[in-house]
Amino acid sequence: DKDFCPSLSLCAPFLSISGHCRSYNMRLTIEVIQQARQYVNAIRERELDMRGYKIPAIENLGATLDQFSTIDLSDNEIIKLQGSAPLRRLRTLLLNNNRIMRVSEDAGNDFPNLENLILTNNRITTLSDIDALASFKKVIRLSLVGNPVVTKEHYRLYTIYKLPKLRVLDFERVRLKDRQQAAILFGGEEGQKLIASIAPPRGESSKPAAATAASGPTPEQITKIKTLIANASSLSEIERLDQALKTGKIPQELLDSESVTPMEM
Repeated sequence: DKDFCPSLSLCAPFLSISGHCRSYNMRLTIEVIQQARQYVNAIRERELDMRGYKIPAIENLGATLDQFSTIDLSDNEIIKLQGSAPLRRLRTLLLNNNRIMRVSEDAGNDFPNLENLILTNNRITTLSDIDALASFKKVIRLSLVGNPVVTKEHYRLYTIYKLPKLRVLDFERVRLKDRQQAAILFGGEEGQKLIASIAPPRGESSKPAAATAASGPTPEQITKIKTLIANASSLSEIERLDQALKTGKIPQELLDSESVTPMEM
C-alpha cells in the first residue's frame, strides 16, 4: 500500500541504514552536508543521510542545492523544526529520535511540496504546535508517535482538523469518518471555543522575547534572504546568507535595495 510505505526509511525508522556508527556532535555545516552519504533509495528517490551526527539545529540546507527528495536527520539533537532555505524538491523529511519540542510557525514555507513528515520519538507537547505543523500544506503522512502530545485529549481529531490533506496519521489511515468527526467537534462557534481552550496561541506571555524579535529582520527581509539563498551561486554565499538569517544581521546589499530608507522617511 503506497500510503503506508513511501520510503524504506519510514518503515524502519529506528534502524541505521548507513552501516556505520556516528557520534560526532557537530553543527550542520556546508561541509557536513557535502560529505554526508547520498544514494538512490528503495523507491528510486535521491536521499541524503545525515543520521546520528548529534546535530543541534537545522541550518544551511541551501547547500543541498535542492537535489534530494528525501533528507534523513534522524538520531540527532535537533530542538526546533524550522526551515533554512526553500527546498521545492523535498518530499520526505525524517526527524525520528531528536529532541524537537517546538515547530516554527512558518517552517512549512521552506518545504512547499513535502508529503511525508516523520517526527517519531520527539518532545512535542502541546496542541499549539500542531497549529504550526499546518504550515506544511501538502503533508499527507505524519508521525508523532512517541511525543507527549499524543496523550492530549482530542489529539487525533485536532490534528486531522488542522491538516486536512492527511491520509495517514501515526501509521493509521485517516478515514472519512475521522474527518467528519473532526469537522463536527471543531466546527462552528462552540468548536472555536474548544480550540481556544485546548490549544491557546503560543508566546503571548513572552513579551521580552517579542521585543527581541522586533529588532531582528522583518518578514519581508526574511523572505528576501531565503530567495537569495535559493539563487546563490556559491556555497560561501549560501553560508553567509544563512548566518544572516540566524543572527538577524541584514546583509548590506539587502538594506541598500530597500525602497524606503531612513533619509527618505
